[in-house]
Amino acid sequence: MRAMTVNAYGENATFEPATIETPSPAPGHVLVRIAASSVNTVDTMIRKMGKDLPLSPETPAVLGMDFAGTVEAVGEGVEGFAPGDEVYGCAGGLADLPGTLAEFISADARLIAPKPANVSMREAAALPLVGITAYEGLQRAGIRAGQRVLVHGGSGGVGHVAVQLARHFGAEVFSTGGGEPQLALIERLGATPINYKTQSVERYVAAHTGGAGFDLVFDSVGGANLAKSFEAAALNAQIATTVSLCELDLSAAHFKGLSLHVVFMLIPMLHGVGREAHGEILRRLAEIVEAGALAPILDEQRFTLGQAGEAHARLESGRAMGKVVVDVAPDASAPGAR
Repeated sequence: MRAMTVNAYGENATFEPATIETPSPAPGHVLVRIAASSVNTVDTMIRKMGKDLPLSPETPAVLGMDFAGTVEAVGEGVEGFAPGDEVYGCAGGLADLPGTLAEFISADARLIAPKPANVSMREAAALPLVGITAYEGLQRAGIRAGQRVLVHGGSGGVGHVAVQLARHFGAEVFSTGGGEPQLALIERLGATPINYKTQSVERYVAAHTGGAGFDLVFDSVGGANLAKSFEAAALNAQIATTVSLCELDLSAAHFKGLSLHVVFMLIPMLHGVGREAHGEILRRLAEIVEAGALAPILDEQRFTLGQAGEAHARLESGRAMGKVVVDVAPDASAPGAR
């Protein structure tokens, strides 16, 4: 099968076309013909940092975690999937799991679910990692109807899904962005946009919560921005973050009695623990998509499998609006397309 491989990691690492053996589905796995894959920040980090990240696969490596495609064969013990089924998931591209920048993947059946019927393969491929992350973060933070929820980075990959899911769960949603295109997208998704470049935390907390703070803060920016999340939170509020690789003074969280939830959705893939939960979340997300409450936003630029390097560069440029998708098969755009 055709694939794109990284033969050496580093800042200047490139993808090389390769012909590698098509996998056979192992017990508990399904063989999927991949129609589309999407690029996530963690993919670019692996390509550049390599073994500085404990989750990087050995080279030559097939990267890519998200995919949508069609089941070609099922392994021993697999129930609920059959050849011809359209599926999506996040199931490879790290540790010992071969990735999705290839024509086929042997995916653990616990990590996949039927594709939402009303979206294309490209749209479905954009959802798994960011969708699971947003869903898990909001659920762990105990989201409920009537809350005031702040999403930091609501135009980003995880953020734009978190905004829509928070609204689906009945919250009043506010979200930060840094420019007119981002703010316009946030408003289009149904949240109140906040320009973090022109408004201080104190100012927007006063304007939108009367100074009380937000009940739940979903921080998809993280790092130093976590301090702003603490400042924006109400007393005894919930904070969910996807980026906590930093040193941080927790004094503000202490004096407000905040609860901090660190979301690292790759744990089931890395450790083989709780993989069934990802399949279940993907099923719930598909229901929400089919009900019209969640739609992935795709970047306007398109890339073929041979342009995997350009797709990574597009995401790293910061100019992408929505998820960057790689078309592995030529017919991945139409709903129901195989």
